[in-house]
Amino acid sequence: MIADQFPWLTAMIALPLIAALLIPLIPDKEGKTLRWYALAVGLADFILMCYVFWQNYDTTNASFQLTEKYSWIPQLGLSWAVSVDGLSMPLVLLAGFVTTLSMFSAWQVDRKPRLFYFLMLLLYSAQIGVFVAQDILLLFIMWELELVPVYLLVSIWGGQKRRYAATKFLLYTALASIFILIAGLALALSGGQQITFDMVELGLREYPIALEILLYGGLLVAFGVKLAIFPLHTWLPDAHGEASSPVSMILAGVLLKMGGYGLIRLNLGLLPEAHVYFAPLLVILGVINIVYGGFASFGQTNMKRRLAYSSVSHMGFVLIGIASFSDLAISGAMLQMLSHGLIAALLFFLAGVTYDRSHTMYLDEMGNIGKAMPKVFALFTAGALASLALPGMSGFVSELAVFVGFSNSPIYDSSFRTITVLLSAVGLIVTPIYLLSMLRQLFYGNDQVQMCILGKEELSATDQDNEPAVCFGTNCILPTEAVYEDAKPREVFIALCFLVLVVAIGLYPKMATNLYDTTTVAINSQVSQTYTQIAETNSVLNPSQVAIR
Repeated sequence: MIADQFPWLTAMIALPLIAALLIPLIPDKEGKTLRWYALAVGLADFILMCYVFWQNYDTTNASFQLTEKYSWIPQLGLSWAVSVDGLSMPLVLLAGFVTTLSMFSAWQVDRKPRLFYFLMLLLYSAQIGVFVAQDILLLFIMWELELVPVYLLVSIWGGQKRRYAATKFLLYTALASIFILIAGLALALSGGQQITFDMVELGLREYPIALEILLYGGLLVAFGVKLAIFPLHTWLPDAHGEASSPVSMILAGVLLKMGGYGLIRLNLGLLPEAHVYFAPLLVILGVINIVYGGFASFGQTNMKRRLAYSSVSHMGFVLIGIASFSDLAISGAMLQMLSHGLIAALLFFLAGVTYDRSHTMYLDEMGNIGKAMPKVFALFTAGALASLALPGMSGFVSELAVFVGFSNSPIYDSSFRTITVLLSAVGLIVTPIYLLSMLRQLFYGNDQVQMCILGKEELSATDQDNEPAVCFGTNCILPTEAVYEDAKPREVFIALCFLVLVVAIGLYPKMATNLYDTTTVAINSQVSQTYTQIAETNSVLNPSQVAIR
């Protein structure tokens, strides 16, 4: 172990994992004890994170901190090496916060609750492991471990096409993640030096530019699938459309951020020379994500698929910020990941709350529920306004930082910057349209005539009870299945937990940026210096030939 300290990070990973293994021993048939147990474990781990980082983390230090390193398999150079810096620490907190609230939102799970909460706690542990791993092979192991519970959570507790969606998710992410293993092996064996997978040591080495470009391309695919970069995004709408809302909260709130984290940690941190050549491509892909995701979202009638394509659009800002060579823009990219994690988790949670009442996810079957559920209406409206980057909320600050930072980047040609900003602005125009139209279809009048289409068994049931069917827009259900009440105190509490942070960051962004700015500035300084060195010796970087000077 490096440093005379308690292994706090290992404890953060081990606590939910050990708690998950103890679930079979808990006597509970209906799942009521299990849900309190899982919530207590998640909350305890999140409190542990807050305490450890408050007491032991220095935000002015850009290097890795709380380092723990144990020899695991010396013959392969594999070690249990975990640590945090400004890039990983905020994402660990985000993972703990979103996952804990997602377990609190899964209060009505009554099908195989023992397995459900076991998988949720296992996923909790794997997420933290991804963000704190300092060893590439350990990162790969945690990355793969995270896939298993997500696959099972979607395939068992999902919708009608859950197996298709879960299998597609697994194939996309598992096959793409092979590039992480290949890159780790190539970097460890390169140059005939001592085999190591430690990211700090690998970052000090120099690699042939051809090797860097090949590895950068492979890692871009691996992390691009998770970040939902066009055209590697198609698993996301299917997974969200079929997953239960607690799982969608984690998918959008945490798992997408693993892709952005990987790009900054490995692609920028270990392969800065290749990043200089790939940066214009990342900007172009970011613009495509913003515009395509916005228009695709507008065309969806399924509420969760609309929100999924919205996530695709918002991840475009992360790509542009990462490729900007600007301190402000890369800080905006990091803030966008944190902001979107909170906002997307909130919206998918509220989508689940609405589904519990209306029993449908299709917008053309909804409507006229605003008066019956004013609290849900108010919370959903606040979440949608945050997503469309209303000033005073976190989304506005993060997207503005990316725009301003990229617009003032000294690296890119002015015409390239202008075109990028103008095309990205199209996505900003489309975003309010698809979000506000979603609110109108959900809570106001529906253009279609209300008509109840019930089967014979349902009709006989309504005749016996002498009660008409209950309509939500054009979707009709039996009175015994209808939930008339507005958002419950538990649901209001969960939504407000997200909203309070969204507004707080929007009004005072430094509460988030102070956590990581030292690290992002150091990373951007490294890639900017690399660009300067290449530009001085390589005539290929000419504004008449590529987008950067």
